[in-house]
Amino acid sequence: MKKLLLAVFTAFTALCAQAETLTIAATAVPHAEILDFVKPMLAKEGVDLQVRVFSDYVQPNVQVAEKRMDGNFFQHVPYLNEFNKSRGTDLVAVAAVHIEPLGAYSQNHKTLADIPQGGTIIVPNDATNGGRAMLLLAKAGLITLKDPTNILSTPQDIATNSKSFKIRELEAAIIPRVLSQVDLALINTNFALDAKLDPTKDALFIEGGDSPYANVLVARPDNKDSPAMQKLVAALHSPQTRQFIRDTYKGAVDPAF
Repeated sequence: MKKLLLAVFTAFTALCAQAETLTIAATAVPHAEILDFVKPMLAKEGVDLQVRVFSDYVQPNVQVAEKRMDGNFFQHVPYLNEFNKSRGTDLVAVAAVHIEPLGAYSQNHKTLADIPQGGTIIVPNDATNGGRAMLLLAKAGLITLKDPTNILSTPQDIATNSKSFKIRELEAAIIPRVLSQVDLALINTNFALDAKLDPTKDALFIEGGDSPYANVLVARPDNKDSPAMQKLVAALHSPQTRQFIRDTYKGAVDPAF
């Protein structure tokens, strides 16, 4: 019996010693939830997936660029490109996982027509999500833009604003907290879900299925092709993960693979 226990312990110790740790930074919903779902798949492949949750859109990229984390999962490619350009980093997209439509929410009005003259509208203050919000406001007919194709439009790029809406910029993560204090707020789906909002029911209007803003797994050029990272990609792109996304988020988040 002692020999058997010793053999089992030795085998277990050897297995643990062989497991490779992969650290991924993520925002809580749905990114960290999806990563938690695939953890058992990675464990079977000898990868110990460790997820660290962040509440902002800057530190996850900083942590990866400074090699304090192996990768991250929270952003779309337009945001990544803008971050690389402004910060001088060279982070790369490894794989597209899901799409989170940007939506417009209000706790004070039931329709867009109810928003009063001079009403306050909050949009994200980062370049890409801010531009995305401006395009969505234009598509809804609330404003027009000087260049309707400019994905980096800001409130300064408004051509017409017939109801004199006051459009304010705020960090994306904070916007749900001020929803009750404004007339309309453009909120990323991950933060909407975190705030217990249902994008399919609560949004007054929302991006369509043609949104180009798929959320991607991100890494550095030196580790994007590592065996552990590629095992994570395989798990994220598995049929089980696709079904998990569909069953859990019921259209608020859609698989991009």
